[in-house]
Amino acid sequence: MRLTTPGMIIRKRLIWLGVIITLLFFAVVVRVGRLTIVDAEALTARGVAQWTRSGVITAERGAILDRNGDVLARNATAYIVSAAPRQVQDVEALCDLLCPLLGLEREAVEAKLARRDMATVTLKRQVTRDVVDAIRDLAAEQPQALAGITFDQDSLRFYPHGTMLSQVLGLTTVDGEGQSGLEQQYDDFLAGTPGRIVSEVDARARTLPDGKTSYIPATPGANVRLTVDSTIQAFVDRVLRECLAVNGARRVMAIVMEPDTAAILAMSILPAFDPNDPPRSDLDALQEGMRIQLISDVYEPGSTFKILTAAAALDAGLTTPEEGFYCSGSITVNGDRIRCWRSSHGAETMAEALMNSCNPVFTELGLRLGVETFYQYLYAFGLGTKTGVDLPGESAGLLIGRKYVKDVDLARIGFGQSVTVTPLQMITAACAVVNGGYLMQPYLVEEIVAQDGEVLQRTLPTVVSRPISGETSATMRALLENVVAQGGGRNAAVEGYRIGGKTGTAQVYRDGRIAHDVHIGSFVGFAPADDPQVAVLVIVDEAELQPDYGGTTAAPFARQILADTLPYLGIQPDGRNDTATVRVPEVTGLSVEEAMEALKAAGLSDMTDGEAQTVLSQLPAPGAEMAEGSLVMLYVTDGEPPDAQAYVLVPDVTGMSIVEASRQLRARNLNLQVDGSGLATGQRPAADTFVAPGSTVTVTFETR
Repeated sequence: MRLTTPGMIIRKRLIWLGVIITLLFFAVVVRVGRLTIVDAEALTARGVAQWTRSGVITAERGAILDRNGDVLARNATAYIVSAAPRQVQDVEALCDLLCPLLGLEREAVEAKLARRDMATVTLKRQVTRDVVDAIRDLAAEQPQALAGITFDQDSLRFYPHGTMLSQVLGLTTVDGEGQSGLEQQYDDFLAGTPGRIVSEVDARARTLPDGKTSYIPATPGANVRLTVDSTIQAFVDRVLRECLAVNGARRVMAIVMEPDTAAILAMSILPAFDPNDPPRSDLDALQEGMRIQLISDVYEPGSTFKILTAAAALDAGLTTPEEGFYCSGSITVNGDRIRCWRSSHGAETMAEALMNSCNPVFTELGLRLGVETFYQYLYAFGLGTKTGVDLPGESAGLLIGRKYVKDVDLARIGFGQSVTVTPLQMITAACAVVNGGYLMQPYLVEEIVAQDGEVLQRTLPTVVSRPISGETSATMRALLENVVAQGGGRNAAVEGYRIGGKTGTAQVYRDGRIAHDVHIGSFVGFAPADDPQVAVLVIVDEAELQPDYGGTTAAPFARQILADTLPYLGIQPDGRNDTATVRVPEVTGLSVEEAMEALKAAGLSDMTDGEAQTVLSQLPAPGAEMAEGSLVMLYVTDGEPPDAQAYVLVPDVTGMSIVEASRQLRARNLNLQVDGSGLATGQRPAADTFVAPGSTVTVTFETR
C-alpha cells in the first residue's frame, strides 16, 4: 500500500495550480490577441465614435444651365437638424417645440431620442434656413428644452422655372443623388465629393474646448450646360398649355431641334409636375411624372412617316415628283383593303400625293421599295434603334422583323402604320431628310465645366449615317414646302416665312384594338424651307376636338412655336405673304363632286367624313373667311347636320388693344392670334363672318 504524504499532496496541488494558471494565461493571450488583431478595427471605430463627433460636409451639387447660362437647376442652402440623445434634458419639451416646426411625428422623434447608445441622431434633412433660424431663436429663449440640438450644412435642389423641362431635368433623392432625367444621367459630374469634420467630445458627446478638430473640405460638382434655350422652351410651354386646353387632349408634347446638328432647343411634355414639390408619397404618380415620354413612349406616326417613304423612293430612283398616279379611294393588298382618308383624289402626281397625304400612292411606293431596300433606308434613318440621346430610359421603337414582313405590312409601313417610333426618332429622321441627308445623333448637353473653369466634356455634332443624297434632300425640302403652302399643312404657315412640313393622324390602340373615336394628331415642320435652321414636332394625344386630325389639332400650334422662335433666333421674314384669304362658298345639298369643284374654284380643299355622294352640311359655314387652300369639312354621312346656331359671329376688334381684343374674342369662344403690337389694324377672318366655335382670329396690331 502506497502512502500519501503531505509533500505529495502539496506537489499535486502545485501542479494543478500551474495548469490552471497556464490555461488562464493562454486564455488571456487569446483574448488579447482577438481584441488587438481580429476585433481591432471594429473596436477602434467604436472608440473613435465614443470620443469624437463626425459631421458630413455636403458637396455643392453642380448647376444645370441652359445654352445662355440661365440656371435651370441649382442647390439652395439647407440644414440637417440632429440631436445628441445623451445631452437632451427634457424629451417632452423638445418634442413640443420641434415637431410642429419640422413637421415630424412625435412618436418617431421620441424613438430616436431614446437611442442613448447613439452619439447623434438625425431628426430631419433639407430643412430651410427660416425654419433653422426659428429653432435657434427658441433655443436662445429655452436653452434647456432644446439642449443637444445641432445643425449641419445640407443642400436642397431648387428648380427656378418650376415645371419647365421637369421630366428632362429630372429629380434628386433627399440624399442629393440623381434619381431621373439629366440629374441621373450626369450624376457623377454633378454630385461632387462630400467633405467631413471630426471633433473630439466627452462622455456626454460635448465638444472638448481643447480638443482637436479635423476638417476635410468638400469638392463641389461640375456645372452642366445644355443645348436647350430657356426662352424657346418658354415659348413651347406656353403654346402647349393652350394646345392642351383648346384640344381637351390627354397629353401634348413637342420637340424643337437644330436640323444640322440635332441639338435639342426645347422639349416639353404636358401635363407636367413641379420638381420643387414632387409627389414622393405617391410612387405611381412619381414614376409617371418622371417618365420622359418623348423618348420612352412609342406610337404609330401616321402620315408624318410619308416624309421618309417619299425620300427613300426618290433617292432609290423609284419615282419622281412628276410621276402620275391615280387614287380611287382605296387599294387592296393581300386581300386587305387599304382606304384613303377621302373618297378619291383622282389623278395626281407624286408631289401632289404628298400634299394630299394620299395613302394609296404611298402604299404603292412602299411596295415598290420592297423589304430589303425599304428596310435599308429605315435603318439608315435610325428606326428600330435608339438615337443615343444623353437621357435615361430611351426606347428603340419597333420594326416588324425583316423576315416576317408581308406585302400588306410593307404597304402599311409606307404611310406610317405597322411601325412605331418615339417622337425623338421621328423628328431626328425628319431632320435627316431636310438637312442635306445626314442622320445626326440628338443631344442635350453642350458641355460640362468644373468649378475652376476646366471643360471636362464637350459634345460635338455626330453623324450617324447618311440615308439620302443632298439632291434628294433638296427635292424633299421643296416638296414639303408645297405641303404647307398648298397642301394639308396650311395651318402651319407663318406669314413672311417659308415653312415646310407634314401633318399626321395616327391610330390609338386600346386593349389591343383600334379606337375609332380618338387619334394622335401631329405635325413635323422646319424653317426656312430653303435652309432649315429650326425643326419642330408637335404631338396631340387623344384630342376631344373634332375632327382630331393633325392639321387641326397640332399644325396651328407648331405654327405658333415657329412664329415665336424664328424672330427670336434672328431669322428675318422674306417678305412673302402666302396667307391670302377666301370666302367659303355654299355647297350644302350639292353632290360631293360638285362641292369639290366649287371649293377648288374658290381656292379651298375639302375633306369628307364618308363615301356618300350628297353633302348634308359643311364646316365652316358659307361666307366664312379662311386662308387660301384651307380644308372645308363636308359631312355626307346620315345623321343630323351640325346646328347652324353653333356658329359664332366674328366681332370687329379693329382699334382695340391686345387685351381688349382678346376679351372680345374669348367672350365668343374664339382664340386670338397676335401679329405685332399696339392697336388692332386688321383681322382675319373679317368681322361679321360666321366661323366655328374655337376658331382662331389673326389680328394685326401696329403702333401708331
